[in-house]
Amino acid sequence: MWMKLGLLTVLFGTAMGTVAFAGDKVVIGYAAPSLDGAQAQIQAGFLAGAKARGWEVVSVTSGGDAQKQLNDINDFIAQGVKAIVAVPDDSAGICVAVAAAKEAGIPFYTIDRAPTGCEIDLTVLSDNYLGGKQAGEAMVAHLTAKNGSPKGTVLEITGNLAQNVAQLRGGGFDDVIKQHPEIKLIVKPGDWDAAKGVEIVRDVASTEAVDGIYMHSDCVYSTGTVQTLKEIGKFAPAGDKAHIFIGAIDGCTENLALIREGATDQTSGQPIPDFGTLVADYIDKKLKGEEIAPGEVVKEGALWSPAQLKKTDTGLQLLLSTTSVTKANVDEPGLWGNTK
Repeated sequence: MWMKLGLLTVLFGTAMGTVAFAGDKVVIGYAAPSLDGAQAQIQAGFLAGAKARGWEVVSVTSGGDAQKQLNDINDFIAQGVKAIVAVPDDSAGICVAVAAAKEAGIPFYTIDRAPTGCEIDLTVLSDNYLGGKQAGEAMVAHLTAKNGSPKGTVLEITGNLAQNVAQLRGGGFDDVIKQHPEIKLIVKPGDWDAAKGVEIVRDVASTEAVDGIYMHSDCVYSTGTVQTLKEIGKFAPAGDKAHIFIGAIDGCTENLALIREGATDQTSGQPIPDFGTLVADYIDKKLKGEEIAPGEVVKEGALWSPAQLKKTDTGLQLLLSTTSVTKANVDEPGLWGNTK
């Protein structure tokens, strides 16, 4: 059972307002930028893990407003939730809320994006550096095959560089590309904004002989990138000498379809639905007083396995392996973009 009032959604029959929740009921506060696309998948995984344990979840969305997210989390603290889960709008700004939660003795977890400058209980996210590295290696292989050596011009459309996930996606890719001085890298901030991505592609590809494009998120940029290349007469399918190689991270359904068509070429797929489920597992361990030690985490059959649970200056991080997806393995049923 759930009901929605404004931006506050109460799931599994929770109480509302700023009154503390009664009894021993486990109520978790969940703060997300939005609840569509990948964010909906992440939340669904968490709700499944919560429901299996009989927990209640109070879910709010910020609409990308970092200050609203802080206010929402302050409400969770006032309500006396047992734990807080957030997908941070601002990796540094979230530390204000982390400090308040810590003072109240409430465990704090993030999904998909780690904080910057403060320590929390755990972040579950893809190994975004690995994802960028995989895209970089695919780009270098293409440029080598096309030009006889790793050389050419590559456009990188970033996410919001205030968030560590964008920094890591850029870092993994850039570290590969920078090993090859004959590759010209043009980096443009897209801020996870599809309209900005379109403008960047139009502006750069209209004036530069671009050999490749790397997008920090195919969920955000892939459709607009392909459409814009067609509009400016720069699109050619894979296999054509004029083809612009397009790599990315995420593995959204729309881009998997574009890979099948030969419009794009590679993406580093994230294990999106497992993010929330795994956070629920670790909250459960915390509430039961179980010790959580760094090390390798293995799950048979999971594409993200093996993962690495590491101690960092922002707390424990569970880094899930990404899967480099090309036309050769795009129909792998375990990819979240193939989940209906």
